[in-house]
Amino acid sequence: MSESVFEKIYAVVEAIPPGKVATYGTVALLAGNPRWARVVGYALHNNPRPEKIPCHRVVNRLGQTAKTFAFGGEDVQRKLLEAEGVEFSKDGRIDLKRFSI
Repeated sequence: MSESVFEKIYAVVEAIPPGKVATYGTVALLAGNPRWARVVGYALHNNPRPEKIPCHRVVNRLGQTAKTFAFGGEDVQRKLLEAEGVEFSKDGRIDLKRFSI
C-alpha cells in the first residue's frame, strides 16, 4: 500500500471525535475506497502516531472492539471508549446508531 492510502486513513481516524466511533468500513469509505476495510485494520495496526491517531475509536461492523487491542492489551480499547462516554450493551456491543460518526 502506498503511504498516501495510509495517510488518508489516518486523516479520517484523526477526525473521529471523542465519544464517537467508526467502523473499519466507514473509515475505508471516507478514505476513498469502500473495499479498504482490511487495509484500515493494517494501517491502524501500524499506527505511527498513536498519541494523535485515536485508533481505539475504530470498531468492527457489529460495534465490537478487538479483544486484544494492539496498543495496550485485553479490553483496553473498551476502557478507553468508556472513558469517553461510549456505552456498551451487555453483550459487549456499541449502539452504532447512537455512537458512530
